[in-house]
Amino acid sequence: MRTTQGYLFLLLGAAALGMMAGMAKAKAIMTVTSAGIKKGAFELKYGKHGTQFFKGMPTLSFPIEIHDAPGGTRSFALFLEDRDAIPVARFSWIHWVAANLTEPDLEENASANPKGRFVQGVNSWASRLLGDEALTDVEAARYGGMAPPDKAHTYELHVYALDTRVDLKDGFFANELFKAIKGHVLAEAVLAGSYPATGRA
Repeated sequence: MRTTQGYLFLLLGAAALGMMAGMAKAKAIMTVTSAGIKKGAFELKYGKHGTQFFKGMPTLSFPIEIHDAPGGTRSFALFLEDRDAIPVARFSWIHWVAANLTEPDLEENASANPKGRFVQGVNSWASRLLGDEALTDVEAARYGGMAPPDKAHTYELHVYALDTRVDLKDGFFANELFKAIKGHVLAEAVLAGSYPATGRA
């Protein structure tokens, strides 16, 4: 009887350990980080206080590292926005939208040199509200850096792990991305950082 009980305890113990290991594995949540953010703020070179521009639009994109993507992930999508722009522009400003990334890391300035690794959508620098200063959709299908006009703004990067690649080409609009990923999002991670209006934190 004791032998049977001891064996039963061993089985229960092994099962409990297995469950704990499974729970620990399940607790791994996808996150995104960037070496371009220091103490909660984007480095100045990634926005209007930097040195790389196209027709007045900052174009030096920051590096991204995606961690603990769930199993079954086939691609990633990115969406960078500035909700603090709403009182100024009357809409949330889109700075970067990209899809079909198959690697979890993007180096600095990857937007300018995608090399066929991902496709990019149109950012708000093509907004018709900018009048003659607006870029064309083709020109704005890339990273458009931070340029807060009034005060420091907070920028949110949303990263989506998808179970598929989406049928989008360069120059797509953000709403097309969100329609395409509906029902395919395995996980989402958000990274936030601030950027100053004056060049000082």
